[in-house]
Amino acid sequence: MTIQLGRGKTARRAYGIDEIALVPGTRTLDPSLADTSWSMGGIEREIPIIASAMDGVIDVGMAVKLSQLGAMGVLNLEGIQTRYDDPNPILDRITSVGKDEFVPLMQELYAEPVKPELIKRRIQEIKSQGGIAAVSITPVGATRFGAAIAEAGADIVFVQATVVSTAHLSPEAVTPLDLADFCREMPMPVVLGNCVTYDVTLNLMKAGAAGVLVGIGPGAACTSRGVLGVGVPQATAVADCAAARDDYFQETGRYVPVIADGGLVTGGDICKCIACGADAVMIGSPFARAQEAPGRGFHWGMATPSPVLPRGTRIRVGTTGTLEQILRGPAQLDDGTHNFLGALQTSMGTLGAKDIREMQQVEVIVAPSLLTEGKVYQKAQQLGMGK
Repeated sequence: MTIQLGRGKTARRAYGIDEIALVPGTRTLDPSLADTSWSMGGIEREIPIIASAMDGVIDVGMAVKLSQLGAMGVLNLEGIQTRYDDPNPILDRITSVGKDEFVPLMQELYAEPVKPELIKRRIQEIKSQGGIAAVSITPVGATRFGAAIAEAGADIVFVQATVVSTAHLSPEAVTPLDLADFCREMPMPVVLGNCVTYDVTLNLMKAGAAGVLVGIGPGAACTSRGVLGVGVPQATAVADCAAARDDYFQETGRYVPVIADGGLVTGGDICKCIACGADAVMIGSPFARAQEAPGRGFHWGMATPSPVLPRGTRIRVGTTGTLEQILRGPAQLDDGTHNFLGALQTSMGTLGAKDIREMQQVEVIVAPSLLTEGKVYQKAQQLGMGK
């Protein structure tokens, strides 16, 4: 639907995950029959959930544990883990200061250079314990550290920025990363992101992406939408990018997964993202609440340490249970933030979807009152969905 903002500007209506609902079809199935498996770059996983490459979420131990539980965690190769030999005192400082001191401290701590030897060590530590060595790097970091990542034998590389495209203009003195060359030259699959549009998704797939990350600014600790005014609500962004994936597959026969990245807190959020067309989701703050998470009950944005324009903040998320309880259950909370796998299987059973592909085809309706209708007591008493 096109809306006239004024005489010289029209706009398209976009929808967030909170504004939609999933509609049951003509059949149901037992949740145990729901197949949630998926693959990307030849890596097969039981659970279509990836933990974000954020310093309060993933360290070596979390990456290994997530691999063991059937999911995947991505290590930030330009974060605390690769700047400091022992990250623990640094994490203690980050989580102990007041909110007014936080950003200057982050800018100070992240001014420490990334060390290629630590990149290699962290990747090897994950692999030696049987984990999937999934790592994240910015486009600038990819140029600087690509060789170290390849030498260390990472299993999959995520090249991430607030917005990434194949048509990046740089000053004459700067040679931008050629995404197609990087995908072609790296000895492991490369995932590219982030984006929110059909055209950019298509271009990233043509460049050789093994997967595409979708989402600008919806993350719990991200402030890009406030700082830059940029972003597309996730339901619309995922649907647009999934359409590009389907058209690209139709044209080439190569299927490139679309991963909804950010803004997802509950099992219901995950289910709705997949119904919009995502093959998997990437989440941060829910995993930051795990007992094993390095953030000590805090979560902060990847762009927070920027020395020029921070676009993230630190939020207190608390600790609600073990990683296994959050990912696979059994749930100890009634608000949808525990047992994500169980939520997805039960939703798929309710909707009659046997696998992820069928889940992507279920009926979606616009339903702004979905989370508030009939929930007066929960909201008043701050219980369940009213927390």
